Amino acid sequence: MNDTDIISLIIICTIIVIILIFGIKILLKIGKILLYILLNAILGLIILFLFNLLPFFKIPINILTVLIAGFGGIIGVFLLIVAKALGFY
Repeated sequence: MNDTDIISLIIICTIIVIILIFGIKILLKIGKILLYILLNAILGLIILFLFNLLPFFKIPINILTVLIAGFGGIIGVFLLIVAKALGFY
């Protein structure tokens, strides 16, 4: 191996390491966002279920309400309660 081969190998390895570092940072950010959405969805569904245990009025559990409670979390469930109280469904 001559000097240009060694320099080329060092440059290529450095570029690969830099790409891996940025890739790992991006994956961690995406994972953090997905974990936040998942926890928000679980919390919203638990609150929706617990609210349905109360006797005064029920919120039907269907695709629309599950999506609103899942993506909206506590705020989504609150919006469902307000919508039910106002008679929108």
